[in-house]
Amino acid sequence: MTNDLSTPPRSRASIKDVAAHAGVSAQTVSRVANSQSNVRPDTRDRVMASMKVLGYRPNSAARNLKSGRFRSIGVVTFNLTTLGNERTLDAVAESAAEAGYTTTLLPVLDPTQLDVAGAFGRLEEQAVDGIILIMSAQVEAPEKLQLTAGLPLVIVDSDGSQPYNIVDTNQEQGARLATQHLIDLGHQKIVHVSGPESSFSAKRRREAFLHTMKAANLQAPPVLLGDWTAASGIVLGRQIAASSQPPTAVFAANDQMALGVMHAFHEKGWQIPGYVSVVGFDDAEDAAAYWPALTSVHQNFGEVGKRATALLLSMIDGQDAPPNELIPTNLVVRDSTAPARTS
Repeated sequence: MTNDLSTPPRSRASIKDVAAHAGVSAQTVSRVANSQSNVRPDTRDRVMASMKVLGYRPNSAARNLKSGRFRSIGVVTFNLTTLGNERTLDAVAESAAEAGYTTTLLPVLDPTQLDVAGAFGRLEEQAVDGIILIMSAQVEAPEKLQLTAGLPLVIVDSDGSQPYNIVDTNQEQGARLATQHLIDLGHQKIVHVSGPESSFSAKRRREAFLHTMKAANLQAPPVLLGDWTAASGIVLGRQIAASSQPPTAVFAANDQMALGVMHAFHEKGWQIPGYVSVVGFDDAEDAAAYWPALTSVHQNFGEVGKRATALLLSMIDGQDAPPNELIPTNLVVRDSTAPARTS
């Protein structure tokens, strides 16, 4: 036995290693690891010092075997920069904390099968009770992706083909509301500025736009693909402004691209909405401060995060859960839309 604190640390130290290093029994180390009170202060200090020197971390899985719970959920996301993901993550963390759960976040920079599976593996090693996956981009061959080894899983922002429980905003409803609003104002030539091809949200909004146009017997101009940024909106807006047959309205798949489109139209000298109307999607906090104030589809990201967390916790409790839950959207009409120009 030795209590020489200068002993170099060993990798993957066990509870027996700590006990030998501190000169105590393995049972005493277990009591310290589990914060039990029946340990003398000086003994506790010695054990804690040995844990630090050896790099020992108490096994949370073993510590919670009796209760069968770790009081922790994992969150995997592909993108931390978008408005929707940011607000959804905030709501998940707040809802989990209110329920007495901690949250572990693992961003995945490259949404491939290998990287997603690796993230899930790391979360399982950290002993989480369930996982929320914010699946905002398509994973290759998603139908073949085995995400978890039996852990409860809720997916946010998916295409609906996954055999898992899904919570999301009703993207199709929002796109129909935006497109129909412009049609009701008399617009017939409406350009859609879409998000990237890989995005589930962009795909659903794009398809709903095309379906609504077709239902109104209107020919949709070619869809333009952006990348959610205002910079891409400026590029596409300049492309629209250079058209020999300019549209009377633009439906952008998010507010940032709508902002860029409006910037390009202002450069061209086009009056909004006198010459061209613009609708966005998301209803960002500063949408009302755009010039002019932006008509936009409101998404309740906070409710998505709350419902996803509530659904996951109910699944952890062994309760039956609905396969899909869609949170309604609504259109907020502001100053950027008006009846179509007559000439």
